[in-house]
Amino acid sequence: MKNLLLFLFCLALSNNLSAQKFKSLFNGENLSGWTIHGTEKWYVEDGLLVCESGPDKKYGYLSTDKNYKNFILTLEFKQEANGNSGVFIRSGIEGVKISGWQVEVAPLNGHTGGIYESYGRNWLIQPKPEDEAALKTGEWNQLKIKADGDIVTTWLNGRQMVTFTDEKIGKGEGFIALQIHDGGGIKVRWRKMRIQQL
Repeated sequence: MKNLLLFLFCLALSNNLSAQKFKSLFNGENLSGWTIHGTEKWYVEDGLLVCESGPDKKYGYLSTDKNYKNFILTLEFKQEANGNSGVFIRSGIEGVKISGWQVEVAPLNGHTGGIYESYGRNWLIQPKPEDEAALKTGEWNQLKIKADGDIVTTWLNGRQMVTFTDEKIGKGEGFIALQIHDGGGIKVRWRKMRIQQL
């Protein structure tokens, strides 16, 4: 009995310590810790982070003020209307010209979870067609990104979408950013953005 109690205590302690390693990137109240790039709309509503196309219908970005190299990032997104967006890693920006790597967030069969290099090699890897069905249209979806050295792996709703090894990504430095695609009509809600640095 004592051994069982000790085991359960250690398990609970381990789970608690693991949870403590993750830190929230969004406080649910304002955009503290983030910077807006461009004229598109970024705001907080009902504790959620919302991105929405503005009248200019251009690209827009919301970047962390801090840089992150090796990490596990988890977040949830819900697409409304055209949900073409993305999560950039190890990125930098001048105006609204971003350099770095995007984990795609897009409508069904738009390669959510794939990796795209902006102003570079374009698509590096896309999910298999059968994995595209992991996206829940009009519902909350969980995206997980692990960036560790040269290797980037993504999961959507618990299903591994891609894993990609690339020396150029491994050398990358920079922030994490959310994107609004150009073209207008885009609205995405975000929540539960948490990061664990490796």
